[in-house]
Amino acid sequence: MHANIIVTIIVVIYLLAMLWIGWYSSTKVSTNTDFMVAGRRLGPFLMAGTLAATEIGGGSSLGVVQNGMSGYGLSAAWYIIAMGLAFAILSFVAPKFRAATVKTVPEYFRRRYGKSCGIITSVIMLLPLIGLTAGQFIASAVILSTMLSINYQVAVIIVAVVVTVYSIMGGLWSVTLTDFVQVFLIVLGMIIAIPFALKDAGGWANVTANIPAGTLDLFQGYDLFGIISLVVMYTATFSVGQEAVSRFYAAKNERTAKAGAWLAALINFIYAFIPTILGIITLALINMGKFDAAQFESVGARYALPVLAMRTMPALICGLLFSGIISATMSSSDSDLLGAGSIFANDIYKAVLKPDATSKQVMRVTKIVMCLVGVASMFIALFNTSSIVSILMFCFTLRAAGSFFPYVMGHYWKKASTGGTIASLVSGTLVVVYLEHISKGVLFGIKFSQPVIPGLVAAFICFIIFSLLMPPKVESTELSPEEDD
Repeated sequence: MHANIIVTIIVVIYLLAMLWIGWYSSTKVSTNTDFMVAGRRLGPFLMAGTLAATEIGGGSSLGVVQNGMSGYGLSAAWYIIAMGLAFAILSFVAPKFRAATVKTVPEYFRRRYGKSCGIITSVIMLLPLIGLTAGQFIASAVILSTMLSINYQVAVIIVAVVVTVYSIMGGLWSVTLTDFVQVFLIVLGMIIAIPFALKDAGGWANVTANIPAGTLDLFQGYDLFGIISLVVMYTATFSVGQEAVSRFYAAKNERTAKAGAWLAALINFIYAFIPTILGIITLALINMGKFDAAQFESVGARYALPVLAMRTMPALICGLLFSGIISATMSSSDSDLLGAGSIFANDIYKAVLKPDATSKQVMRVTKIVMCLVGVASMFIALFNTSSIVSILMFCFTLRAAGSFFPYVMGHYWKKASTGGTIASLVSGTLVVVYLEHISKGVLFGIKFSQPVIPGLVAAFICFIIFSLLMPPKVESTELSPEEDD
């Protein structure tokens, strides 16, 4: 009981600190630009911290531990290494993203291709953000309920309230500052857990003696095509996902955007092997009979690490680890919330419903929508505990396939047109939905592990063909003017 109280106190202090940062950030926000893109003042370190923390979520912490202990072994690290490779690739286009001086991806589509494209991308990108938020709420709540021995539904409500409140208070400022704290907690908490898990296993030699042959093979769970597919998926979704690309918009300048992307890549490369090794140690402990796999069956194998931590680690370390794991999920959900609110307020409310809305009105609508999305995601999380990674994967692919080429090529290709963009958005989305929900990944007799690949191919073909058949009236990569604040 004493250990549980210490763990609880550490986690409560962490949650209160996040709320304090939200309040502090609210004192720095005076305009809608401050709220949505932090006044475009982020330096490379703040940008890298928030970019990495946003994408290191439930799937890339607990999900990787689960994969590490259930057949993937060391190759589970590719799930996170691929993220780092995607950030490295995006560093080359990041300066273009920053130079556009937009607040959201749909705003870029509206000013580049017209109002209809802006509305379509708003819908395509808004809906997955609710699913992503719910997925992270689920992850955070199961951790809370596991470690504090509280009801899962109560844990969902606590997580939803804390994340929604601090996100609404300070917008991207509070999200960035909390992310910066959280990325250190994520990495530090996981690193500190390794020696305690190793000690329980009797050292690394004991671990390697109690795992199947091939567990330490970096390519056991992923072949080259699988790795390339992951990199393509992450590159596509990070470049158009509001929760990620808003960091490029918030950078001080083009050079900072590039540097921040490279630093975020470095963080991912370092972090990738930490949850993977914890998964391998957990597998060894199960095989040695020191840890009963039945103990976490009620909450799912992806929560093996929290259960193991409660058994093997001192309360102080356990509290730090849990704060780190909760950080991983909360640092993703706050960005998803802000992304959803920003897109609705900027690209539906101001662009369509009330074009003469003031900066303050748009900021107020952003906060209202964030609150509504937080509540909606909370209810989804209350009644749905399906696989975190599968929820995230579908949300990633749904929005990425159709919008990637019009967005990235729109910065470079003057012949990109409205017709080509609509064709790309519709075809890419339809192919992904078909593969995910109708054909179970099979197209023309070929089984695809990542539906985003054929989705991107269909979108690219349609984008090129229809842009040439229905060319723009004026060939230019310039955006139509829009008043900033």
